[in-house]
Amino acid sequence: MSIRLVLAFAAALALAAAPVWHEATPGYHYQFPRDHFEHQDFRTEWWYYTGNVVDAHGKRFGFELVFFRQGELPNNPNPSVWAITDLYLAHAALTDIDGKRFWYEERPNRQGPGIAGASFEKRRFWNGNWQAQWNGDHQELDAIADDFRFHLDLKPVKPPVINGEKGLSVKADGPGRASYYVSFPRLAVNGKIRVGTDEHAVTGQAWMDHEWFTEQLSSDQQGWDWFSVQFDNNTELMLFDLRRKDGSLDAHSSGTFVDVSGHARHLKQSDFTLTPLRKFGKYPVEWRIEIPSLKVNVTCRAALDNQELRSKNGGPNYWEGAVTYDGTNHGVGYLEMTGYEGAVHF
Repeated sequence: MSIRLVLAFAAALALAAAPVWHEATPGYHYQFPRDHFEHQDFRTEWWYYTGNVVDAHGKRFGFELVFFRQGELPNNPNPSVWAITDLYLAHAALTDIDGKRFWYEERPNRQGPGIAGASFEKRRFWNGNWQAQWNGDHQELDAIADDFRFHLDLKPVKPPVINGEKGLSVKADGPGRASYYVSFPRLAVNGKIRVGTDEHAVTGQAWMDHEWFTEQLSSDQQGWDWFSVQFDNNTELMLFDLRRKDGSLDAHSSGTFVDVSGHARHLKQSDFTLTPLRKFGKYPVEWRIEIPSLKVNVTCRAALDNQELRSKNGGPNYWEGAVTYDGTNHGVGYLEMTGYEGAVHF
């Protein structure tokens, strides 16, 4: 799932005509590789990369690279390359798990003359010199920040899966309150991470999420808690709960289980239980996850408690970071928690 919080950074623009956007509704026919890239007839879109890697000495890192697109005026008649059609935001973060350090950078941009964008033709999405470049289904990530940089090559171990039921991930009651949601649940990672003058050759695994929609949450929903899980037995899980403003959980909370062969199974709210166990400040950084039908009972623990992304540009703050899983199964993944400093709106 994602934030994919976003694009609260985009202040409302004075537009001459109200834009008309498509909604995520049943019956969508997915076409790959085209659907891995931009959908400019939908208002909001994001591409999320998160992963856990180690160097040759066993030093552990978590990484995140995210690209957001926020549509402002489809079919803008202004011919200028500076005309506002889409706004872009990118987040890059690195967790030095053993060194107990966390770095985060964000980058807002308009599309402009090649400054930021997403392009099926170029097989690329980018924001400045941060990018995801595709070559077939291989994906090459680059991010350069003041305190860190990384260059990572990602190769799918399993094919992409479509989350939700019948191709639609429903988030709330009402037409269009849903997204089209595709994940690469396991990507093999090879590359380099640099912190200061120290460079680390790393290997590991990553998760990639891609969602596009125009409207998702309802006015009575506060935010969500999202989990990616990559177990050592070569199965994966994606789970999210949707929290209401009154403290209850929304019935549209759901998830996906991916078996060893890559087949996906939809999970309803009644199939799993997410129980917060310990907090760091306002964020639960330890959880119990129970899925009786899969005989899963694990504890999710933050690899580092302080992995909060605090916006430097007036956007919302949220927690997203590397986690470990132990219990009936063992593995790694990422946890995202939104709406703890006010409701998230889409």
